[in-house]
Amino acid sequence: MGSVLTAAAVSSADSANGAADIASTTDTASTTDTGRATSQVVTWAASADRQVTPSQDRTYRLVVRTSTGGQGLRIRLSNAFGDQPVTFGRAYAGERATDATVVPGTNRALSFGGSPSVTVPAGGSVYSDTLPGTVRPGSDLAVSLYVQSSGTTASGHRMALQTSYVAPVGDHTAQESADAFTQRVSSWFYLDAVVVGARRGTGAVAALGDSITDGASSTQDTNRRWPDLLAGRLAADRTTRIKGVANEGISGNKVLSDGAGQSALKRLDRDVLSQRGLETVILLEGVNDIKSVPAPTAGQMIAGYQEIIARSHAAGVCVVGTTVMPYEGWRDWNTGGEQVRQAVNAFIRDSGAFDAVVDFDATTRDPSAPTRMLTSFDSGDHLHPNDAGMEAMSRTVDPDDLRCDLS
Repeated sequence: MGSVLTAAAVSSADSANGAADIASTTDTASTTDTGRATSQVVTWAASADRQVTPSQDRTYRLVVRTSTGGQGLRIRLSNAFGDQPVTFGRAYAGERATDATVVPGTNRALSFGGSPSVTVPAGGSVYSDTLPGTVRPGSDLAVSLYVQSSGTTASGHRMALQTSYVAPVGDHTAQESADAFTQRVSSWFYLDAVVVGARRGTGAVAALGDSITDGASSTQDTNRRWPDLLAGRLAADRTTRIKGVANEGISGNKVLSDGAGQSALKRLDRDVLSQRGLETVILLEGVNDIKSVPAPTAGQMIAGYQEIIARSHAAGVCVVGTTVMPYEGWRDWNTGGEQVRQAVNAFIRDSGAFDAVVDFDATTRDPSAPTRMLTSFDSGDHLHPNDAGMEAMSRTVDPDDLRCDLS
């Protein structure tokens, strides 16, 4: 964190609200010791779902990549799907060196309402107090959580495509070395957001989606999901103030019905609209609905999109619609589903319901066979793009489309 770890002032407002519930979406402003006004902006996020795993009396060291940088860091811990309260005995954050090793001198204790421990009720979430210091954009954080006690189910994100680490017994949060972290996992547990104090006026975008947004078929441990690549573009673009990127994709997710995770309609408030500094949602969902049996009608899909738009606008958030990408060759493709996809895409492109449109269909389809993905972008399963496809998708997003006037 460049280090998360050079001293910076902690505002009294941050300390007082350190244990704020997930329902609180107030953009708390503060001033750093450099005199620069800041506001809270999400720099990393992942949607939680139910995970069945033993987690008591163990330490997780979770590796996450920041999008925007800033002064001061807070984490959000989720017990949204827990069957009992979960107690975190201690939590630390530092800059990851390699594997489970933390850069010496950067690993520092987090607090919750001034306490080193916190108990999160079943169904709840909690923010930490602000950890002073500088967080660099595009850096790997190591967030270490000692789970002192929990129920039989945990909240977490199954398909992280990022290796994290577990010390199977005891509290090892303060250790900089990797010695105790003998197990590897490819999921994130309990941590569902990281927030920084970014330069005042900085905003964030959330990508609400399914496995394509979650990064399925992109290369493990390389942060090549299309939202990651978009984050890199936004960080380098001096003309945009949208810098934070929250990836709220869940593999297998649907707009209308539960399946892999709660439906987009059910999880919209918790996963997306609650994020700090959020200005825009990019919506890429629908293919899992369309290829399900029985499949919804185009009218039902459109009604779902319209509800997401209305609720987001009511929260002061813009919505960018993206067309559903081609998938002929995938095992569940059929002509009926293709007709629904075409009708849905016509609505997304032409209705004017969205504040802007990104045509991922046009970007990824084969011009000679437009119901199929371009071979050079196809991971091989005909549904999920490879790294090159993810790169092309990220470059299709115009940063100017990430802001709108809702007045």
